[in-house]
Amino acid sequence: MNTTRGERLLMVDGKPLTVCLTLGALAELEQALGCTSLADLQARLKCLSASELKRVLKILIRGDVTETSLESVSPRDAARAVAEAFCAALG
Repeated sequence: MNTTRGERLLMVDGKPLTVCLTLGALAELEQALGCTSLADLQARLKCLSASELKRVLKILIRGDVTETSLESVSPRDAARAVAEAFCAALG
């Protein structure tokens, strides 16, 4: 894990997964949530549904993760991982 790069760990089914906001992930998030700007994305991230939160988390996780494996992640841990990835990347 490279914390300087903004990477954070999230345990999923006992396996550590790297969560990181990259430029590619940011572009994918904009598209997935139907945003046309970073301001739109910022507003959209404030009111995610549970399924959208799972989608955002999947985009931010590097490596092989399935929808099924994310079912075991608590909403609190998912939200924390997403928030920490954004804070680490954007300050």
